[in-house]
Amino acid sequence: MPMRPCRAEINTQAFEDNYRYLRSLAAGEAELLAVVKSDAYGHSLALCAPAAVRAGAHWLGVTSVEEGVAARALCPNARILAMSGCFPGQGTELVEHGLTAVVWEPGHLDELESAARAAGVSSFPVHLEIDTGMSRQGVGADGLGPMLARFGPGSTLRLEGVLTHLFAADESDGRVNEAQIARLHGVLEQIAAAGLAGSGNWAEWLSVGASAALLNGETERISALARRWGMKAMLRPGLALYGVAPQFEPDEPAAVAAARGRLKPVLSWKTRVVSVRTIAAGAVVGYNGTFVATEPMRLALVAVGYADGLDRRLGNRFSLLVRGERAPLVGRVSMDQAVVDITEIEGVAVGDEVVILGSQGSQRIDAFEHAEATGTIPWEVFTRIGARVRRVGVDSE
Repeated sequence: MPMRPCRAEINTQAFEDNYRYLRSLAAGEAELLAVVKSDAYGHSLALCAPAAVRAGAHWLGVTSVEEGVAARALCPNARILAMSGCFPGQGTELVEHGLTAVVWEPGHLDELESAARAAGVSSFPVHLEIDTGMSRQGVGADGLGPMLARFGPGSTLRLEGVLTHLFAADESDGRVNEAQIARLHGVLEQIAAAGLAGSGNWAEWLSVGASAALLNGETERISALARRWGMKAMLRPGLALYGVAPQFEPDEPAAVAAARGRLKPVLSWKTRVVSVRTIAAGAVVGYNGTFVATEPMRLALVAVGYADGLDRRLGNRFSLLVRGERAPLVGRVSMDQAVVDITEIEGVAVGDEVVILGSQGSQRIDAFEHAEATGTIPWEVFTRIGARVRRVGVDSE
């Protein structure tokens, strides 16, 4: 049956083009893991994971085991990394579906070792995350020794990869990156000293850095470190795959500015005008009358609200696109609807397309504009678009 018109259009060709462009930046020095976690940053795992594989990705990064199972059904031959580890009882599913887990707690190893043994798997790969300063995920230097001891000859687990996350790669002076990479170098020395080098026991992959590191030219330094230890470098781009380059502070490097011009937006969020009305001066609009008309106005009701992910704080301070022009949101955003001022826009009628995020005519609203208006970041803007907003694959325009 016909559906409510609030939808997100996902340009999978743009996604594929972005992946290929990012791969060109790596220049053959590093493998790229396509991060499609959190339902592909709200863009739809079902649409974006196969697009990544079509573009040449061998590795996909997901949040969880359950998301990995969904990705496996879509991409039967891809390597799939469960980036947030596994929870008790998930080892069997992880092994059964051929997923690879990031590990940093002894409990992760207990779960996976038991599941691999029960499945008759003698060498199950895992990637060990190292905390090089973020204090979030990863084993620190004080806990590394006991973790490494678990990869002995009697274990069903194989240390396939070592990874860390550069938590300030968008700071243009690079000082935090340098400190983290120096710590990582020390950890690799510790791993070698534990006897995991040689005889096929040494980790194959060194996975460091996301979109910001790739766009800012860190690939060469990461690759050099990997080569020193006989490993292959891997970077994990996320946001850039979806056509958005992270903002750098305090200055944007020239390489990032160039990439920003090459990346193609993947998501456009659209709805339609539901009704049009004229109100008199003095009329109030929306809950609690936060907007009062000072003159006669024409208003359009649109089918999008905060339950769809349109932040309630945008009322009276943001605009949507109607007929290629900016129409200010007036009054508070409701759960399922919002109202825009179309007084100065000729010919608006029921059924007209309204763009919440994307382009219309010569105008564009991007995720940074949404983020700035609500005090957040583009990642959150994308991922908070509600599940009831249909994701629809579209061809390139």
